[in-house]
Amino acid sequence: MKNVALVTGGTRGIGAAICKALKDEGYIVAANFNSNDDAAEKFREETSIPTYKWSVKSYEQCELGIAKVESELGNISVLVNNAGITRDGMFHKMTPQMWHDVMDTNLNGLFNMTHNIWTGMRERSFGRIINLSSINGQKGALGQANYSASKAGDLGFTKAL
Repeated sequence: MKNVALVTGGTRGIGAAICKALKDEGYIVAANFNSNDDAAEKFREETSIPTYKWSVKSYEQCELGIAKVESELGNISVLVNNAGITRDGMFHKMTPQMWHDVMDTNLNGLFNMTHNIWTGMRERSFGRIINLSSINGQKGALGQANYSASKAGDLGFTKAL
């Protein structure tokens, strides 16, 4: 049986490249996306990798999305937490919504996905979780207090696990 890999934010940019590389290595790949239906459809047509739409910001959507992937493709043995957004702005101009959007996607999304997949991996005594962060989580960046904080949180989360 082949290993199933799920990549969040998997239909564009780095996520799309990760999906393609995993497929080339023989994995059965599922690509999660949240908002760009046209890009996801184009990605699916070009790669034949199935796409699944849900927001990693929602614990319940992650739970349902993971269950759907597993029912269609098999147990997930590799999770790549790649989904991430920016809402850049100087701190004095940053709104609470800008802060929460980034934290909810970049940090809480990591928890939502990992927590919903963790039990199955433990029960099967196998699993790999790859969390993407950013150098800005280590050094910070002007206009990215929210992004830098979320990516620093990703690093701490990964080290703690």
